[in-house]
Amino acid sequence: MKKHALLLILLTTPLAAQDLLTPEEFDAYTKGKTLFYGKSGQAYGAEIYYENRRVEWSFLDGDCKEGEWYDANGLICFVYENNPDPQCWSFSKGANGLIARFENRPDTTELYEANEGDQKMLCLGPKVGV
Repeated sequence: MKKHALLLILLTTPLAAQDLLTPEEFDAYTKGKTLFYGKSGQAYGAEIYYENRRVEWSFLDGDCKEGEWYDANGLICFVYENNPDPQCWSFSKGANGLIARFENRPDTTELYEANEGDQKMLCLGPKVGV
């Protein structure tokens, strides 16, 4: 009886904090890479991870935003040139790559690392008009 109760508790317990990537693990995994993210089976966006926690994000529309990330009590928080409000995420490793949960509103956004093959993130540069 005790074994069954323990198994039930283990199966119904949410991911523990130790399952989340530490900032050091996140940095080691992402640095020098371009990762594509999906949501509900659809492309969501991509981010290039540079040295010194610098990043560049795009919703895959050719408009790229430079930013940086930092550790905030174990969460990975991003700020971008167009939005100084921190966007904090928790990251864990799934069978196929990273899983990211938007901790500002954890019930709304969960992303997963999508395999996009050799696709590159396209940044069209600043918009200029006449």
